[in-house]
Amino acid sequence: MHWHLIHTKARLEKRALENLERQGYECYLPLFPMEKLCRGKLTVVHVPLFPRYLFIRLGVEDSDKSWGPIRSTRGVSALVRFGGQPARADDALIAFLKSRELTLAGAPARLFAPGDSVCLTEGPFAGMEGVYQMTDGEQRAMVLIELLGKSASLRVEVGKLRVSAPAAAPIPPA
Repeated sequence: MHWHLIHTKARLEKRALENLERQGYECYLPLFPMEKLCRGKLTVVHVPLFPRYLFIRLGVEDSDKSWGPIRSTRGVSALVRFGGQPARADDALIAFLKSRELTLAGAPARLFAPGDSVCLTEGPFAGMEGVYQMTDGEQRAMVLIELLGKSASLRVEVGKLRVSAPAAAPIPPA
């Protein structure tokens, strides 16, 4: 038996995984925790490491489970193929991904990191640029802004911040 790659429909990786496992297939969807803003609140969600892809363990023997039902499973787009042959993944890769997933389980990827340039989206300072300092409690953040020629720290709801786009590099004269 070998691990193969399945291409899923957009944002339906978990549904495809659930439906394939319900049919008796051994599958693996690598996930990692990540902070996201949901309804103005910072929450931790588990997102796929490879969006629109998951791994499935299939055999080629007559006694192995049929490959036929895979294409018609809800959430599945296709079995990934290269030159007509199903794409294979090494057991070592799957083992590495599983061990990496376990190490990342407790530390979600942060939406904002100290030193990030942020923009305030609401309130009296809407549109001002600042520097993200740290999380201050459950749903608030400390932001450093330039006000009247001095740096001032400001406590803001995380939902009222967005990462500022980096300034475009100047175009050198021709």
